[in-house]
Amino acid sequence: MLRLFRVLARLRGCRHWTKITELSARLSSTKAAPRFRRMDYQDAVCTLNTLQTNASALEQVKRERGHPQLQLQAMRGFLQRAGLKVSASQGSTCAFTEQILRNYGFRTGFYSSPHLVQVRERIRINGQPIGKELFTKYFWQVYCRLEETKDAHGGSMPAYFRFLTILAFHIFLQEKVDLAVFEVGIGGAYDCTNIIRRPWVCGISSLGIDHTSILGDTIEKIAWQKGGIFKPGVPAFTVKQSDGPKMVLQERAEEIGCSLSVCPDLEEYQSEDSLRLGLAGHHQRSNASLALQLSHTWLQRHFLTVEFSGVSPAPAFQPSPAMIKGLAETEWPGRNQTLKHGPVTYFLDGAHTTRSMQACVHWELLRSRGPVVRVLLFNATGERDCGAMLKLLVPCLFDFAVFCPNITEAIATCNADQQNFNVSVENMLTRCLDNQQSWRVLNGQEEKPEAELLIGGGLPLVAERHRDTLVFPCILSALQWISQGRDSVLSDPNKCVIPVKPSINAKAALLREAVNIHVLITGSLHLVGGALKHLDPALNS
Repeated sequence: MLRLFRVLARLRGCRHWTKITELSARLSSTKAAPRFRRMDYQDAVCTLNTLQTNASALEQVKRERGHPQLQLQAMRGFLQRAGLKVSASQGSTCAFTEQILRNYGFRTGFYSSPHLVQVRERIRINGQPIGKELFTKYFWQVYCRLEETKDAHGGSMPAYFRFLTILAFHIFLQEKVDLAVFEVGIGGAYDCTNIIRRPWVCGISSLGIDHTSILGDTIEKIAWQKGGIFKPGVPAFTVKQSDGPKMVLQERAEEIGCSLSVCPDLEEYQSEDSLRLGLAGHHQRSNASLALQLSHTWLQRHFLTVEFSGVSPAPAFQPSPAMIKGLAETEWPGRNQTLKHGPVTYFLDGAHTTRSMQACVHWELLRSRGPVVRVLLFNATGERDCGAMLKLLVPCLFDFAVFCPNITEAIATCNADQQNFNVSVENMLTRCLDNQQSWRVLNGQEEKPEAELLIGGGLPLVAERHRDTLVFPCILSALQWISQGRDSVLSDPNKCVIPVKPSINAKAALLREAVNIHVLITGSLHLVGGALKHLDPALNS
């Protein structure tokens, strides 16, 4: 089997894993076993990566699909006394909410997924990823406690995301945050973030089709899952939805016994000036409105006793200066983000559903105008309908479509934070080839190009016959070819330059001669994160 990087994780004698059932207070007093004392951040990340492929955990997931309550029962004991102030929603909404409440002077915790460059980005305090030392310290506290108690709890460890969720709760408790904003992982009802019995407020942003094998194959089934974060007597908010999911959310709210309010348009809020958002894209306006309602409700409930009941429109109000400032200052890398490096401008958006891709295309068409060479860099993972997303991108009239797997660079020292052990390299490259063929068909080039999987030195590079579509073995090789030495950040002599056949370089004449190059990087947040690792070196520190 072709390997572009070595597996860095070394267990150093560690045995199989166990469920987490201990309280955070007990974890904080746990001393690391002697053999773990000298382990650093990368050791922690490598050990965490082994949880991606734990056979026991995978079998447990299969069992829980038939009995989803097992998942909640396994974790509820650990956090039933946590009492954190949680808002559950989606990434951009959570980012707006956290920034607003931080502007009021509160010490905030923020848990999100996935990470872009380093895993510690998922756990933030006061808007910043926790430091490597803190991550390492708390990681081994949790890990060692599980190692000590595994015999009493079935001998299996929580899988990757569940472990990080437990770790986030533990860190927020130990670091004494005033509030924690949690982004749900997948769905809601049976997601491992959904274990706080009485959060302060809950929110659901605009719904789309995703994770259909877990959540269901219709928007109504997905809405039912999302509504599972509602809690009795806890106010809930959502944005304007289509009739089907709107009715399902209303029924869920009535069944669970909570209020559900629909957020007004952002234009309805009373402000002397139009509200400016730190995140680009028209779809962020509904996320911002939801964030205003979530933060406003948290402030009301935190300082006052406010009753919420029924299903009703959420009232517009006059945002405070802290709210206005929070919306304007919100940053959320990899979502409608623009980076200009000399003649090359990168548009990065982790859209990975048809709905989010529609918003991405609208954003791209508004910004990519004039005499420029347009390049698409695309990849998608999981069960995503790549053909549907690529079809939406056709009107952008790209001069080149480039495909690559979510491998940051094809060397053995590839960052452990961005390794995925669940999919083989062959499968990733095969998917890229399938995406390339889909793109050709969508653009009227139906003949299938001959592809060679290996070039000199053992690195795969495929599809050289047609200049408009190429597949590269990693993100760095794709970016280097697209930029043609015109991006000084990518021209760093310390970066490995992957050899490319002369015939492939000949296709890039248009890129070398262009006054400006616009590159849209989309289809996967993991792809965007891998690109940012190279395009924004500050994220590596």
